[in-house]
Amino acid sequence: AVLAGFLILRLRSVLGRRTGHEKPPERKRVERREAPDNDNVIALSDRAVVAENDAEAEALNEAKPPADPLSVELIGIQRADQDFAPDHFVEGARTAFTMIVKAFALGDLDTLKPLLSGALYSDFAGAVKSRDDAGLHLDTAVSRIVSAEIVAAAMHGTEAEVTVAFESEQIKVTRDGDGTVVDGDPDRAETIYDVWTFRRDTRANDPNWQLIGTATPEADDA
Repeated sequence: AVLAGFLILRLRSVLGRRTGHEKPPERKRVERREAPDNDNVIALSDRAVVAENDAEAEALNEAKPPADPLSVELIGIQRADQDFAPDHFVEGARTAFTMIVKAFALGDLDTLKPLLSGALYSDFAGAVKSRDDAGLHLDTAVSRIVSAEIVAAAMHGTEAEVTVAFESEQIKVTRDGDGTVVDGDPDRAETIYDVWTFRRDTRANDPNWQLIGTATPEADDA
């Protein structure tokens, strides 16, 4: 859990970026019609509905389904950052996940340093140092990513935050200096759950997202 908690995600050029080949989102055409001169007009998607009285107007408003809170937050991020696209963010996250798991196993701190918040980098570097000081070597291979899903999003001033839940199957083996397995099974994949939160200042010229928080659901629930 400690090792999984400090994995990081490289976001440059792979997350939240449009390629320029996407089809523009479909927009429903709204038909505008003249309505009687009263206050009981309810606009519904592609048509206008005229209520006979205040009670009917209230009923129509209550019948409209509530907006999905996550969708509302993602729309807010898209308004602040026109390059942000949730589908591409997740697609890039899945690709980058495998790459970064490998980088953590190798202890490549130079590559990973700019991608973490200061506090997380300190923890990450400390975990790698402890492993090296103990003469241990970590071999990790992602067998497959079962799922990757945006589960939360928010705007805090000009800063956007997106949280992604990952479920993956990994073979994680720790060996000592002699190559003896001290943890893990080289013939069995583990199912691992990670929840990562990323942040980016939408006003900044730097397109990178930075990992600011990690969690392991199973550990939190225990």
